[in-house]
Amino acid sequence: MTNPASAARVTTAVSPSSPDQPPTIWPAVRYPDPQAAIDFLVQTFGFEPTALIPGNEPGSYHEIELRWPHGSGGVIIASCDRPTASWLYVVTPDPDGLYERAGAAGLEITRPIEDTSYGSRTFTVLDPWSVSWSFGTYPGS
Repeated sequence: MTNPASAARVTTAVSPSSPDQPPTIWPAVRYPDPQAAIDFLVQTFGFEPTALIPGNEPGSYHEIELRWPHGSGGVIIASCDRPTASWLYVVTPDPDGLYERAGAAGLEITRPIEDTSYGSRTFTVLDPWSVSWSFGTYPGS
């Protein structure tokens, strides 16, 4: 295995090789109470539960796929014994509306809504399990 410290550094961006394909990377976020997290993410941010993989206990889930209604991606919610640090960025056509919803839900705002130098309108909040969620208009290159 190559030592990462001795590898060549990336210094230029390239065009995506599959710009018209659906996303094939699904970030997983682990929560100690996945059902509470799902309820929160659906009600507060508007995620849509599209796959529920049953767990060992009746009425429990091993994993849950939540799709983002304003794009082709989503997240996998899974169980764990304790919260794990995560940070996710979600593209939205209405960051101001989500910012208001996050404030109404009493979430800690760690980055107030702002217009960035790279053309995004964005903000960041912490959910009740200390997972950091950023929402903005920047869709990537």
